[in-house]
Amino acid sequence: MQYTQVLFSVDSELGFVQDVLTQQLADIGFESFVEQADGRLAAYIPTCNFDTANLKSMLDSFPFEGVRLLETTLCEDKDWNEEWEQNSFQPIQIGSDCLIHAPFHKNLPQCKYDIVINPKMAFGTGTHQTTSLILSRLLQTNLQGKSLLDMGCGTAVLGILAKKLGASPVTAIDIDNWCTENAAENCMLNGISDMEILLGDAKLLEGRSFDIILANINRNILLMDMPHYAASLNNGGILIMSGFYTDDIPVLMEEAKKHGLVQAEHLSKDNWAMLELHKE
Repeated sequence: MQYTQVLFSVDSELGFVQDVLTQQLADIGFESFVEQADGRLAAYIPTCNFDTANLKSMLDSFPFEGVRLLETTLCEDKDWNEEWEQNSFQPIQIGSDCLIHAPFHKNLPQCKYDIVINPKMAFGTGTHQTTSLILSRLLQTNLQGKSLLDMGCGTAVLGILAKKLGASPVTAIDIDNWCTENAAENCMLNGISDMEILLGDAKLLEGRSFDIILANINRNILLMDMPHYAASLNNGGILIMSGFYTDDIPVLMEEAKKHGLVQAEHLSKDNWAMLELHKE
């Protein structure tokens, strides 16, 4: 797949401005982000989805000062793991039990749940607050024998941890074939051969049911797809959502209540939020 790189500078004393920029770029189709050594942010979008008018509109209405578009570059179609090795994320430890790292990381501490992620262009290494919030919650949840869906799976890091925690069966779904291919590769790296990986959107949930659904997606998609999640969730089931800000919780809960979902838990980190909902 051909990608376009858009390079930004972020000059702000507010530490969360880059996170806000990342989320708003994701809302208009950008799929992956690399914070460069000089502090600039490189954002990547499939060239076929790149709309300069959408980008300009988003930047014109951006709520904080200090963000500047530097350049736009058409990328060669390549194995993006090389890019990650040059600007690699550092190993991430979640609590005391879970370690997430790339195949090229060395001299790692020993953890009960060791997860290898070769991220390529897929979102989900554990570095982002939304991913780490869900990972932390999974470590506190009894998943043994529970059927689980990782919706918008990206690298499938959430589904992989769920498998290691005893969830079965596990299904992972994403709209991007690059993500589903990467998810399959990461399953292989972690010795998982029985995760069902599907290419598509929430329409694939028709006729399926799960004890637990994970959805780390942006607010607008969560609002649109919540009826599908609720319909596919078994009675007494759990929906864990992230990918939104604490200010988004009221509108998400308003929609959730329409579908018989009640709030059980709310966690936040740097203004990013996670909701755990139960189906009564």
